[in-house]
Amino acid sequence: MPKKVPLKSAGFNPFGELIGLNLVKCERGYSQCVLEVNEKLLNPHKVLHGGVIYSMADTGMGGALYSYLDDDELCATIEVKIVYFKAVTSGTLTCDTKIVHKSKRIAALESEIRNKGRLIAKATGTFSIFRVRGD
Repeated sequence: MPKKVPLKSAGFNPFGELIGLNLVKCERGYSQCVLEVNEKLLNPHKVLHGGVIYSMADTGMGGALYSYLDDDELCATIEVKIVYFKAVTSGTLTCDTKIVHKSKRIAALESEIRNKGRLIAKATGTFSIFRVRGD
């Protein structure tokens, strides 16, 4: 049975909470997360730090895959490749993620990050799927 991902659950994703990342949808191999750009997330050039956008994609991928896993399974990032198309200085970012392929041990996912409806970055990622061992 697929796992339920707690939306807006304090403590579930401490790093996401730190940067203001909110998972708003997560079901059947799809996730959506949002983030409001603020001055603490800008780099020295006064544009959104690329690591914030990367973190959205990575978290979105984990959430989309997590929603497809059995209760005794977990996942971990193997690699993520991201292409940045446009600099961001303000607004609300939305990251939509879907599973492209899933086998027993590996999954491939893709994320699109948008600001005001415009595509600002696209990421592809590979995740490991593994079973949790009891003590």
